[in-house]
Amino acid sequence: MSSEPDIAKEAVLKRSENIPDGTSIVHGYDWNQGVDYSKLLQSYVHTGFQATNLGLAIGEINKMLDCREEQLKSDEEDIHESDEFIKRKHSCTIFLGFTSNLVSSGLRETLRFLIEHQMVDCVVTTAGGVEEDFIKCLAPTYMGSFELSGRDLRERGINRIGNLLVPNDNYCKFEDWVMPLLNEMVEEQKTKGIVWSPSRIICRLGERINDTSSIYHWAAKHKIPVFCPALTDGSLGDMMYFHSFRHPGLVVDILSDLRRLNTMAVKAKKSGMVIIGGGVIKHHICNANLMRNGADFSVFVNTASEFDGSDSGARPDEAISWGKIRKDATPVKVYAEASLVVPLIVGETFVKRHFSKIKKSEN
Repeated sequence: MSSEPDIAKEAVLKRSENIPDGTSIVHGYDWNQGVDYSKLLQSYVHTGFQATNLGLAIGEINKMLDCREEQLKSDEEDIHESDEFIKRKHSCTIFLGFTSNLVSSGLRETLRFLIEHQMVDCVVTTAGGVEEDFIKCLAPTYMGSFELSGRDLRERGINRIGNLLVPNDNYCKFEDWVMPLLNEMVEEQKTKGIVWSPSRIICRLGERINDTSSIYHWAAKHKIPVFCPALTDGSLGDMMYFHSFRHPGLVVDILSDLRRLNTMAVKAKKSGMVIIGGGVIKHHICNANLMRNGADFSVFVNTASEFDGSDSGARPDEAISWGKIRKDATPVKVYAEASLVVPLIVGETFVKRHFSKIKKSEN
């Protein structure tokens, strides 16, 4: 063959169309600048793959916080809804959702920071996300290994959460602490007519823990509601089960919490969702925002993919189809394990803004 084959040449050297003006060029961090973690994270947007998604998530949360800092008009400050009092303090109501494994891990301290400094307006979590916080106030969780034998650990009375270890004695201490409080709740239900919802129960526990390392100590102190539609699905449910034999009668009303959460969404001027993990916490927050025809800002962090049709793995565009995210929103999903990326995201958004305000006030 004396000349290049035309079919191969046309395939390999096919001419490109022009890339639209303004399209970002891929480039990473220039380490000749030295170590500057803030600039490193800013470079993620142009790095590609999930680094870009992480960079976009940081930008989306900062837009959420910019909106949150806008001043409300005087006639918008207080809103009453039947017997529930909902006070709207910000132009953007932020819904924070996280699963129990994150509280078991060292992310607990990151989540506590957000609540301690009133950076979100409500929390949705699972039963483990509640009880693991209180249990850590009573006894520590230890580092272990993913490879430890479950059979051996069971013989030793040690529970494994991934590569974390929780002695079963921790749950015994939790039982000793929580049972008298459940007794109080039953008595107040009978004598004062109090209707206990999951958020009220969590608030009572937060008021009584008296430990500033607790997420729910700060939630109770700042009156940030914590919703847990699956409150019985964990050790707290175990305690309620045993308690129902010893001191029966406690009734837990989940409907009042549903109304309270949905009303927060309906009455929000703007709405932002930060959802770490999947399952019930993701759906519960998204469904509340359906009541207002979708959230304005959304960031999801989880490892689930959409191939099985699960809500956990669904991309944000699927939530738009349901009306859970607004059509003109710019939601971001980061496909990553939360303990790796959430501290980076929070550091470049909530934390940086918090300390910037402190510095300005000092000057």
